[in-house]
Amino acid sequence: MPAAERTVLVTPPSAADGRPVRVAVLDHTAELGGAELALIRLLDHVDRRRFEVVVVLFSDGPLAGRLRDAGHAVEVLPLGRDVTGVDRHTAGGLQGIVSAARSLPFVARLARRLRALDVDLVHTTSLKADLLGVPAAGLARRPLVWHVHDRIAPDYLPAPLVGLVRRAARRLPRHVIANSAATAATLPGVRRLSVAHPGLTPEQVAPAPRQAQPEGPPVVGIVGRISPTKDQLTFVRAAAAVAASVPAARFRVVGEPSFGAEAYAAEVADEVRRLGLDDRLTFTGFVSEVADELDALAVCVHAAAVPEPFGQVVTEAMARGVPVVATRGGGVTEILDDGGPPLGWLVPPGDPAALAEAVTQALSNPEEARARAAAAWHSATERFDIERTAGTVMAVWEEVATP
Repeated sequence: MPAAERTVLVTPPSAADGRPVRVAVLDHTAELGGAELALIRLLDHVDRRRFEVVVVLFSDGPLAGRLRDAGHAVEVLPLGRDVTGVDRHTAGGLQGIVSAARSLPFVARLARRLRALDVDLVHTTSLKADLLGVPAAGLARRPLVWHVHDRIAPDYLPAPLVGLVRRAARRLPRHVIANSAATAATLPGVRRLSVAHPGLTPEQVAPAPRQAQPEGPPVVGIVGRISPTKDQLTFVRAAAAVAASVPAARFRVVGEPSFGAEAYAAEVADEVRRLGLDDRLTFTGFVSEVADELDALAVCVHAAAVPEPFGQVVTEAMARGVPVVATRGGGVTEILDDGGPPLGWLVPPGDPAALAEAVTQALSNPEEARARAAAAWHSATERFDIERTAGTVMAVWEEVATP
C-alpha cells in the first residue's frame, strides 16, 4: 500500500497510564512560510483525544500567534538569530559550521525541556529543527520523527548539507515523513518513510469547478514570497510577451520579499519598469487571504526556478478552479501529472518564452482552460485532503509511540 494511503488505526494510542500520546513539534522559525501554514492546518485536524501536542518554536513571531489563536499549546525556546538566520544556501559552509557550534548550549536546553514536558515522541518540521532535534531527542531519550519539506538534493541544498542530511535520515529518526514523493525520492535508503502531502481544508476548496472566468480584463498572477527560487523575474519577462499577444491582460505579483531577498525584489521591480509594464502589473505585498487573490485570476503561474518539494499554491489554485501554468519538476509535476487528462500546463523552468506561450494558450482558449481547471479541481479535492494528511501523520505517531 502506498505510504500516502496508509490505514489509520482507530484504537486510540496511549501511554502506559492511558493518557493521550504527547508529541512535541519543533520548528526553528515562527515566520509564516509554506511549511508553517501546512503545520497549522495539520494540527487543526489532529485528534486531540488521542494526541496531546505542544509546539516548541525556536523564535517568536506570527506562527506562534496563529497557533495560539487556534487553541494549540505553544512554547518559545529562543535560539540565536545567528543560527536561525542561516539559510539553506549557506548552511553547508563555514557559516553553517559556526552556527552549529553555537547551537550546542541550546540543544542541551531543548533536551531538558523535552524531558520536563514528558513527551512520548519528538516531531520536527523544518530542516534546522530536524538537525537540532537529533541530539536533543537523543539526550532526552525520546524517539524522533522527521517531517521533511525540502528536497534533499544538490540543486536545492549545498552538497555537504545534502550528504549530512541523507546519512542522518537513514540512521537517526525513527521515521521520516516527506511532503511529496519527489521529496521522498531525494532520501534514498530510508527504510521507514511515508508521504503526507500538505492537505487542503474545506475552506480552501471552492464548492464546484469554476464555470466562467472572473469579470473584467483577464488577470494573470504569481503567488508566493518574492525570491530567486520562485523566479518572479521570469514571470515579469513572460508577462511582457503575453501583453503583446493579449493586450487586455493584467498581471499581479502576490506576496512580499523573502528574508534577505529585498535586492532581488528591487531587481524585479526594475524589470517591470524597463519593460514598460508599470500600468499593467501590480505588486500586492503581503496578503492574508490568498483565496481571494486566486479567485480574481484568469491564470495562476508557478515559475519556480528549481524543482520544488511540493508547491502548495498550485494545489490551492486547483482547489479554487483556477487554470495553472507551472514549471516542470519536483512536487509540481507530481501534482499536475496524475496520469489522467491534463490538469494544467507544464513548461521548462527559467524560460520566459515557453511560459508566455502557455499563458497565452490558456487565455486564448477559455474552454480548454476551463476543462483542465475542472479536472484539476477534482484531482486536488480527491488527492490532497487534509484528513488524509492528518491520518498519515497520526498513523506514524502511533507506530513510533507504541513500545
